[in-house]
Amino acid sequence: MTEYGPYRHISLDETDGIVTITIERPQKHNALNTGAMLDLQRAFAELQFDRSVDAVVVEGAGEEAFSAGADIEQYAGPSEEHDPMQKERQERFYDIYREPFECHAPVIAKIDGFCVGGGLIFAMYCDLRIASEGSQFGVPTANIGQIPTGGATRRAVELVGEATAKELVFTAGYVDAEEAHRVGLVNDVVEPEALDDHVAELVDAMQNTGREAVKNSKRAINAAAEAAEPEAAREREAKLWWEQFATDERRELVDKFTEE
Repeated sequence: MTEYGPYRHISLDETDGIVTITIERPQKHNALNTGAMLDLQRAFAELQFDRSVDAVVVEGAGEEAFSAGADIEQYAGPSEEHDPMQKERQERFYDIYREPFECHAPVIAKIDGFCVGGGLIFAMYCDLRIASEGSQFGVPTANIGQIPTGGATRRAVELVGEATAKELVFTAGYVDAEEAHRVGLVNDVVEPEALDDHVAELVDAMQNTGREAVKNSKRAINAAAEAAEPEAAREREAKLWWEQFATDERRELVDKFTEE
């Protein structure tokens, strides 16, 4: 079994194939400083070696924020021309933001409170986003003279379309959970007290299906979402279909279905 951690800015719990990652910076509204980002990178790297994991849930500590975005203090000062570490950090952050997307298991962002800037970028790369009523979403990068990072511009267009992505970025404003659901930014909105149960129900549903089929389906859908050419996605899907077809899991579930 994989040994996780220790971490400085996140915590990780594994129970019965479900991993819960909690961003543990409530005093900073779970802002993603360099340390927190590196903790997330390490956690997802360790997850890749644990194929017994069926699903991952990411949440923020406390009741105010999933994550209020990047720790803005680290962007103060000179440009990359005078500070080459800024460029190196941003290049690494791009890979870290994508970790939920690349993870072999489905990743659910459980959002309660503010989900802003870098926090929203990270959530957008999760497979599902479930929000509590009253949560707020935004990309206020223009307020500090910056543009979205981490591949967020393409990801936002994929999720909500060009016009809505531009409105969110150009106005640097916020939308509530209901509007986020309407435009496709989140999958569902529930009352705060129902958030834990709703996410648990989703995880249970995933575990009650073909678990490897779910993981291979994720790979196929990811390929379709990112393919420059539709035919490339079709070829990837076909390859994964045959891989899954050859599994014991597929044979066992088909036999179970035909016997019922």
